[in-house]
Amino acid sequence: MKKLLVAATAASLLCSVAFAQEHKAQKHEKHWDYSQNGPTHWGEFSKTCAKGQAQSPINIVPGKSVHLNAQYKLHLHEDIHTTAKVIDNGHSIKVTPKEGGTMELHGETFKLLQFHFHGKSEHTVDGKRYDMVVHLVHQNPETKQLAVIAVFFEEGKNNPTLDNVLSGIDKEIRIDPADLLPADTSHYFHYVGSLTTPPCSENVQWYLLKQPAQASKDQIEAFRKYYVDNERPVQELHDRTIEAE
Repeated sequence: MKKLLVAATAASLLCSVAFAQEHKAQKHEKHWDYSQNGPTHWGEFSKTCAKGQAQSPINIVPGKSVHLNAQYKLHLHEDIHTTAKVIDNGHSIKVTPKEGGTMELHGETFKLLQFHFHGKSEHTVDGKRYDMVVHLVHQNPETKQLAVIAVFFEEGKNNPTLDNVLSGIDKEIRIDPADLLPADTSHYFHYVGSLTTPPCSENVQWYLLKQPAQASKDQIEAFRKYYVDNERPVQELHDRTIEAE
């Protein structure tokens, strides 16, 4: 009986050690970020990040763009007054509307899923990086294809919509995503790229509005208190074409 008790105790200890080791491994499991496990290591989380031939972001060279194929002309219907949850997800400030607007391209409708901010723009134009950017992520409900609208911000007037987002972190706010857009949404660059974070999935339709929106110096600094370097370096264009409208 004593031998059985000793054996049971030993087995219990082994189980406890194994559980502790497993829990420790789970607790310290690597996760991508913008520092220790930053962009140069993202291939460890998704091979596409390292091997993909249609990756984003890129540097836009306006002089090398071609005229937009008519079937990819962009039609925006973002003017929806709705509520939205605002969170700091560890990579960016993310806003998820309860009811999203839509965009139409090549005869298909894409619905706004969420939008998020980067402390500096990920795409560059002639090598210029803008002060901040918001990415409005849309998805075709049927094909699941993604389309992203990038709105650059440059220092200028105070932007009430950004104040709304900044004051609403970890809360639910009322918002109209159309208020993030500049006055001119008819001129933009278009190309086919990828998500700019792991898993870096490709076949994403990118639209970069040419006219930047404005944000005050204080607002830009406020966003950068959360994230100042959450941008992926520009990627090779390879054989892709940049279109312009």
